[in-house]
Amino acid sequence: MWARTLPLMDFGFSERALEWQSSMKSFMDDVVFPAEGEFEEQVAAAGDPHGDLPVYAPLIAEARRRGLWNLFLPDDHWGAGLSVLEYAPLAEMTGWSPFLGPRATNCAAPDTGNMEILAMFGTPEQQERWLVPLLEGDIRSCFSMTEPAVASSDATNIACSIDSDGDDYVITGTKWWSSGAMSPRCKVAIVMGVTDSAADPHHRQSMVLVPMDTPGVRVVRDMTVFGYHEPGGHPEIRFEAVRVPKANLLGEEGSGFAIAQARLGPGRIHHCMRLIGMAERAFDVMCRRALSRTAFGKVLADQGVVQDWIAESRIRIEQARLLVLKAAWLIDTVGAKGARIEISAIKVAVPRMTTWVIDRGIQLLGGAGVSQDFPLAALYAHARTLQIADGPDEVHKRTVARRELRRFMEAG
Repeated sequence: MWARTLPLMDFGFSERALEWQSSMKSFMDDVVFPAEGEFEEQVAAAGDPHGDLPVYAPLIAEARRRGLWNLFLPDDHWGAGLSVLEYAPLAEMTGWSPFLGPRATNCAAPDTGNMEILAMFGTPEQQERWLVPLLEGDIRSCFSMTEPAVASSDATNIACSIDSDGDDYVITGTKWWSSGAMSPRCKVAIVMGVTDSAADPHHRQSMVLVPMDTPGVRVVRDMTVFGYHEPGGHPEIRFEAVRVPKANLLGEEGSGFAIAQARLGPGRIHHCMRLIGMAERAFDVMCRRALSRTAFGKVLADQGVVQDWIAESRIRIEQARLLVLKAAWLIDTVGAKGARIEISAIKVAVPRMTTWVIDRGIQLLGGAGVSQDFPLAALYAHARTLQIADGPDEVHKRTVARRELRRFMEAG
């Protein structure tokens, strides 16, 4: 029994793609990295990372001036028209500075996933009201799917109710990890809930657009990530008899699960692209530190164990990047459905690789590695969370195993 056969894979970048990469590298070097200190100072002074910090405006203006805007959307009507493979190295570069790079280029989650499903499933009226302002960077959004009372790794468990009442829906339930909702510029939530409890498990749910100022929407509290309050937050939200018109339905009734899968596929690969950039940032910090410090009569870089960490980190980063590029190439050539195994595989492999590399960097830096003076602790918290967010590792492994076993079952 042979493994799946594929046409000749070509990860070569066109001249156009290389020009995009050069532009992004210059933007990160000239604009984003120099602003990181200012970002930290403003967060410390404000005591709140969720607001419109002054540091963002000049970054956004410069990104737009350079044409580095909405790069994640392959649809050239709404986005930059880049293929997923062309976007991969650009997203990786923004991952070097995950709290500034994606935001500056309007390529930050959860807005990216929300814009994608609005482009795919939104009505013209919904696109005009919500998608256009999101694409312009005038507003932000959140995605309310996960619930505290059920095992949300199985999306069929979703319990939030979306009840029909004349021309309206009435939404009742509690969500959490609604990323982005703490931003004062978050104007709309995409809420997943049950519209038909009698339907089969994959057709019970629907998605509706809920303006954040609708009566009954209550942001209860922000959720920390290993003690960090990340920009935009991940709050718990209660929807208490929230009434919205049925015109706010996204797609069709009962299509919520399918829309969620359409959203999460590209979102997962975008996370993995940025994670590789985070791993490269940690690797850079580790190597520079290893060459600048001496212990037990040797520069750290001459210690055998440190050389092993550096070599192993490089090997793991390259393996993960190649798998991501293969997944991106497959999405471009055969679609997301044809890349399901690879998307699940990278969602396991890349966060695991990234946390390992960052952890080695922390170990090498010692006390400095867990301090606020270096980015490693914050990078680790973010990367480790992505072994849970958008589906935990175990669910993705289950997906890979089932699809691989199916080939053998079908062959008898």
